[in-house]
Amino acid sequence: MVLAAGLGKRMRPITDTIPKPLVRIAGKTLLDWGLDSLAEAGVTKAVVNVHYLPDQIVAHLGSRAVPRIDISDESGGLLDSAGGIVKALPQLGGEPFYILNADTFWIDAEESNLRRLALAWDAGSMDILLMLADLDSATGHSGGTDFLVDADGRLRRAAGSQDGLIYAGAAIVNPALFKDAAIEPHSLNRYFDTAIAAGRLHGMAMNGRWITVGTPDAIPAAEAAVEKALAQGV
Repeated sequence: MVLAAGLGKRMRPITDTIPKPLVRIAGKTLLDWGLDSLAEAGVTKAVVNVHYLPDQIVAHLGSRAVPRIDISDESGGLLDSAGGIVKALPQLGGEPFYILNADTFWIDAEESNLRRLALAWDAGSMDILLMLADLDSATGHSGGTDFLVDADGRLRRAAGSQDGLIYAGAAIVNPALFKDAAIEPHSLNRYFDTAIAAGRLHGMAMNGRWITVGTPDAIPAAEAAVEKALAQGV
């Protein structure tokens, strides 16, 4: 599931005419950075939700062969991160699946981080497994950390601690977590907190360079980070 339905308000004026997932970094759209990572991990089908300037995203994705794209149309109203997933559940099936944000991406250090995430997944002990980045591996991140990790990989909220890690916009989730959820606007954070309370929110630190592009003036730093990471074979 690729979450691509946001308005991208902080990227204006660029997003006055194009949706944020189609902003290009180092010659590739943000959306394609994520979809290429899914393809590298062996994913054959991705559901992409759309809302703002949806026809542009649909047209852009028309030429992609791998992964095969299904569109979840939210033109009638934004559903936020979790609501969009609940709407798309019939397209996603009953097995655990990846969730990716369409406005962040990363450069893998040799091995695919999404493959590593799949290998780390344990349905017996996890409801959600988050990919995490440390502050030193992040470009464009202006906030603090999100989660602290215990010795068993379980997560709790960082609550301002600088010893924590950043949610890197990629996860694996068990669809059973959304059982009986309504198709209405609500955030994934609700499910993160539910999983924390049950001891079933886990995390895996990624290897490589994580990049987020929140505003137009962040684009040059993102492109420089891509160039450096690829040159160094991060």
